[in-house]
Amino acid sequence: MSNSNPSPSSTLAGYLEQTASVLSSAASYMRLPALASTGIAAALTSLLYFKQKALIYPSHMPPNSRTELPRPSQFGIRDFEELVIPTDDGEKLSAFYIRGPRGNKNSNITVLMFHGNAGNIGHRLPIARMIINYIGCNVFMLEYRGYGTSTGEPDEAGLTVDAQTGLNYLRQRAETRDHKLVIYGQSLGGAVSIKLVAKNQDAGDIAGLILENTFLSMRKLIPSVIPPAKYLTLLCHQVWPSETILPSIKNVPVLFLSGLQDEIVPYVSPMPPALPLGSRDEQYHTHKI
Repeated sequence: MSNSNPSPSSTLAGYLEQTASVLSSAASYMRLPALASTGIAAALTSLLYFKQKALIYPSHMPPNSRTELPRPSQFGIRDFEELVIPTDDGEKLSAFYIRGPRGNKNSNITVLMFHGNAGNIGHRLPIARMIINYIGCNVFMLEYRGYGTSTGEPDEAGLTVDAQTGLNYLRQRAETRDHKLVIYGQSLGGAVSIKLVAKNQDAGDIAGLILENTFLSMRKLIPSVIPPAKYLTLLCHQVWPSETILPSIKNVPVLFLSGLQDEIVPYVSPMPPALPLGSRDEQYHTHKI
C-alpha cells in the first residue's frame, strides 16, 4: 500500500465537511417564509432519514476500499490466514487471522479487532503488526458486511450480527477456543465492541475491552460532525447507544483511549466517570501523551 494513499480518517473528514456544507446551505433556506421552506425542510428530513446509512457507513472511502484489500504479507507479516466466515443471515465476511510469535508467553491471547466506519481491515494492518510485535499475541481482524470484500450492506443490526459471528468463530476454532480474548474497537468499532462485550461478558473468556476514540451514541455524535443536523437527531435510526450499554459491563476491565486531535470523534474527557461501569469500585487515570 502506497504511503501516498489518504488515510480512512482524513478522507472521511473531507467527505463529512462536504456534507456539512451541503446541509448548511440547505439550512439557510429554512429562514425563508414557512410556505416556501416547508418543501425544502421535508426534502432535507427525508434525505437524512433514508440516506443516513451512506453517511454513517461510508465503506467506499477511501476510494477503491471495496475492491483493493491490502494483505498482511505487504506489511512483512508471514504467519496468517485469509478467511471467509459465513453469518447466520447469509452474508460472507472476510477476515485475517494473524499469529503472534510461536511460544510467546502471550500466544494464548487473541485480540479481536473492529475498525472505524471507513476503509477496510487491510488499512489497519499496521496496528495489527504493532500488537504482534510488541505484545506477542494473535490478532483476528473481522470485516463488517458491506465493507472490503465482505458481502451485504452495513447497518446497526447487521454489524451486531457480524461481531457475534466473529466471536463465535474464535470460540469454536480449535486453535483459539481456549484463548483469552481482548476486544478492541476503534470509533464505530468501539460501539460494536461495547454491544458484543455486554452480551458475552459472563462467558469468562473475554479478558478485556479496549475502546479507541469511540462515541457516546450516534445521536450525540451527529451534531459535532454535521452541526446543521443537530435538530434532526431523533431521525437517526442507527443509534449505537453505547452510553446506556456501558454501565452493564461489570465483569470485563475496560481501557479508554482518546485522541485530542481526532478529526471525527470529539474528545470526551469525562467519559469514564460519566459512565460508571456496573457496581465496581473503579479508579480512573488520565494520561496526556
